[in-house]
Amino acid sequence: MSGQLLLVEDDRALASSLAETFSRRGWEVAVAHGMAEALASLQREQPDVVCADIRPDRGLGLCEEVSARWPRVPVVVVTAFGSMELAVEALRAGAFDFLTKPVDIEVLQLTLKRALRHRRLLQEVRELRRRVRGARGFGDLLGQSEPMRELYAMLERVAAVPSSVLITGESGTGKELVARALHDKSPRARRAFVPINCAAMPEQLLESELFGHVKGAFTDARADRTGLFVQADGGTLFLDEIGDMPLGLQAKLLRVLEDRRVRPVGGDREVGVDVRVVAATHQDLERAAEEGRFRSDLLYRLDVIRVELPPLRERGGDVLLLAQRFLDELATRFDKPVQGFSDAALRRMAEYAWPGNVRELRNCVERAVVLCAGDEIGPDDLPRRLPRSTPRSPLLTPVVDDPRVLPSLAEVERGHIERVVAACGGNRGEAAQVLGIDRKTLYRKLEGYKAATAGLEPT
Repeated sequence: MSGQLLLVEDDRALASSLAETFSRRGWEVAVAHGMAEALASLQREQPDVVCADIRPDRGLGLCEEVSARWPRVPVVVVTAFGSMELAVEALRAGAFDFLTKPVDIEVLQLTLKRALRHRRLLQEVRELRRRVRGARGFGDLLGQSEPMRELYAMLERVAAVPSSVLITGESGTGKELVARALHDKSPRARRAFVPINCAAMPEQLLESELFGHVKGAFTDARADRTGLFVQADGGTLFLDEIGDMPLGLQAKLLRVLEDRRVRPVGGDREVGVDVRVVAATHQDLERAAEEGRFRSDLLYRLDVIRVELPPLRERGGDVLLLAQRFLDELATRFDKPVQGFSDAALRRMAEYAWPGNVRELRNCVERAVVLCAGDEIGPDDLPRRLPRSTPRSPLLTPVVDDPRVLPSLAEVERGHIERVVAACGGNRGEAAQVLGIDRKTLYRKLEGYKAATAGLEPT
């Protein structure tokens, strides 16, 4: 790693010697003899790092000027007057580090490299944050890959109508975020958004939660209770994990969706409701209907508009955008000085398949922020399951002698196809051109991989 170094040193002979030494070590070196020359050099061409000889009688004006005018340029202070007071004063003036003469060249080289890494980290973080701010989103959804742009365009159209929506996708892809965004962008935004997880409670309790109950309807029903349908009147009811709803309750839900009227458990009067229903599942409801685990008539009622969420592995560079957003949120929450990710950490995250999708990514970043001891998340702060060294292409897989660890032809093909799709930002048309196959063939293969991942036979 090398960069542009500005040496500020009054002693011309020493400055020449240091410039020659660091030039041999790969630095592009400029020399200034005094503060005026240094500021002029900074004004002409901003270096990556400043290494400045400081004398107490001249104060720390250079550090203060650089900190005020070029805050992203780190200044390493070197002085023959090494006192604790001067060190503290230098750091307060904005110095990156403080070294006393005589300085070991290896120590100075290491310090300058750390300063350069810090500079480049700030540049990468700034760029990622700029991309996060500029990335098109929908509600709290973030991403600029082709699959997400297609999703936003669809959600814009769907939000304005009252039709039922079925959101499908792998676990952790953000189905509730989509449901909330649909509600917030709809004419119902001023009324309630009411979510419930249909897999989180037994049938009788779920029925009571949805439809309400009257006093004495069952044991412990000591008072009337308003159900979620009535609470969501005029707004949106989000039925998460609808595929896990018991069959008996599915029939009652279908009746409410058809009649738009709710009867509390144990009650004898119905109440009219105006509710938009948004349901979500990671299951294949068509297959569940074929196997008798889900009512086909309820599926037709819920599946007026289907919204399919792409898995994170098909969203290309969105991984790094989301990681930076999560890092900023969590660093603030935990009061940690973490700014960004090292290049090695970014590579590991970009090359990982993220089977747990966005939820897994957020948990990974939270772990890294908690464990990180400095201002940069490194590869060792990430979970061990993330790859430490993944070849850029399956064609570059190292040669091994044990045939038991060699990938099959199908595995090599799948790995290459998924990497090309990710590199194209999820744009399947572009990926098909790169791969030299037609779009239908690519879609068929990706659907087969998706089915295999879910443990199903490809259709």
